[in-house]
Amino acid sequence: MKPALFESRLHSLPLLHRGKVRDNYAVGDDRILMIATDRLSAFDVVLGQPIPGKGEVLTQVALFWFDRLAHIVPNHLTGQAPESVVAPDEVDQVRGRSMLVRRLKPLPIEAVVRGYLAGSGWKEYQAGGAVCGVALPPGLQQASRLPQPIFTPATKAEAGAHDENIDFVTTERLIGAELAAQVRDVSLRLYQQAAAYALTRGIIVADTKFEFGLDESGRLTVMDEMLTPDSSRFWPVEGYREGRSPPSLDKQLVRDWLEACRVDGKPWDKKAPAPELPAQLVRKIEARYREVYTLLSS
Repeated sequence: MKPALFESRLHSLPLLHRGKVRDNYAVGDDRILMIATDRLSAFDVVLGQPIPGKGEVLTQVALFWFDRLAHIVPNHLTGQAPESVVAPDEVDQVRGRSMLVRRLKPLPIEAVVRGYLAGSGWKEYQAGGAVCGVALPPGLQQASRLPQPIFTPATKAEAGAHDENIDFVTTERLIGAELAAQVRDVSLRLYQQAAAYALTRGIIVADTKFEFGLDESGRLTVMDEMLTPDSSRFWPVEGYREGRSPPSLDKQLVRDWLEACRVDGKPWDKKAPAPELPAQLVRKIEARYREVYTLLSS
């Protein structure tokens, strides 16, 4: 097995940005090389231990969905091989875990769609019976399937900061009413078709987030990643029960471990540095990420 890649180091291209997971390099003025490292973030904090092979899984899962859902919205892929724009001694850092994409003007929101009640949505519902301003029926439980999927956007956070849920009115103020409606409608269509397919593979897509940008002609384009274990909450159909937190096929295992972790006798404050993950947990996360890709692509 190849060693984990915590941070890429290219000498042939200028570095634009290191995100929570991806390292982005400029390829001329119109393209970006996105390298998915094996970094793992939770609660918007980058953890110190990489998950071997995670970046390859994320890339292959995203490419699978970009292809399958291309009839709904354009994506940022150029169709060119990422290996073609780096030096020969850098190919190993790129192969299988990279996308060569078009530069877009990113929208300042994360387009979150929820089909089930979990995570921050469950907490908001318990507090006020609504999620991001969307009123929901009384009597729902943890992990309840919603009557219909809902659009619950959030602000984007830089590494170390936390995303914040916002309502649709705030979204309209940020990007305009017409574009906000388009993002909502496209996000719901993407979720509904992906969730229906995933069910046939034994996976419940409880919720997911999309990122969008505008191309040079102002056309809405999906970017970054799509429907991966990093950007989604995946549950196996087998073992799902309403009223409790289901087993996960994503990084919920890490979130649960961190929530229970104690630092100097106190709960971790969700600020860097994060507690060190046990080796057994790292191996379990690695296996679950690979399982998602196997189930979806089989």
